[in-house]
Amino acid sequence: MKTALSIAGTDPSGGAGIQADLKTMTMNGVFAMSAITALVAQNTTGVWEIAEVEPRFLGRQIDAVFADIPPDAIKVGMAATRELIEMIAERLRFYRARNVVVDPVMVATSGGRLLSPEAVETLKTRLLPLADVATPNIPEAELLSGRTIRGPEDMEAAARQISRDCGCAVLLKGGHSVSDANDFLYAQGEGRWFRGTWVDNPNTHGTGCTLSSAIAANLAKGFDLPVSIQRAKDYLSGALGAMLDLGHGRGPMAHNFLLSGEFAEEAE
Repeated sequence: MKTALSIAGTDPSGGAGIQADLKTMTMNGVFAMSAITALVAQNTTGVWEIAEVEPRFLGRQIDAVFADIPPDAIKVGMAATRELIEMIAERLRFYRARNVVVDPVMVATSGGRLLSPEAVETLKTRLLPLADVATPNIPEAELLSGRTIRGPEDMEAAARQISRDCGCAVLLKGGHSVSDANDFLYAQGEGRWFRGTWVDNPNTHGTGCTLSSAIAANLAKGFDLPVSIQRAKDYLSGALGAMLDLGHGRGPMAHNFLLSGEFAEEAE
């Protein structure tokens, strides 16, 4: 059985981060493993607090996996500091990791930046050059490229620039600002659009994690990058199309209820 490793933060609500990655990799037919970069108090409404893992310990988690079950593919998600990014890059380089998918978690849903300028520069110069493909969304691609993205031509230009600057293939995801499900891949000097059907589903928490993990799983199974992307998009579209709603506790009401309870002061 092929194997895949997720290096990312947690999500106690189960829809994003490590938890989503493990589910997605399993459903896509590989043995899923994890190395945790941060414990994140979050749910579908937002992030409340982050407790980062000490970089040395993150390195030991990665060592433990490679020493026993070397992964056939790796997905890297949230890594919030320069030191964590450097540790991931150093260990991946040491083990000559292959089929590396980097989902650069840089911008919160609210629009706030999650990475310092120093961490962004480390991501661009140390980690992305090790990636087979990076999967930024539009706000992240704007930060990486320094360009404003308003439509398809802007997406193509930004993907080309990030690829040239960072030395990796780039899958720039639609959905933010342009309101469609079309993604643009720039790899080895050529561009290609992956058209998708827009699904009017409010339950989109963790879709970026899911897509990148599904790409990694398919790379682990031996599919090439374009086929892995298409299979991942088909998987994600099927999941969104199922219109799963987990019930009455969702949304601002749940957020307000939790903050009014025993842990309100700490959460604030």
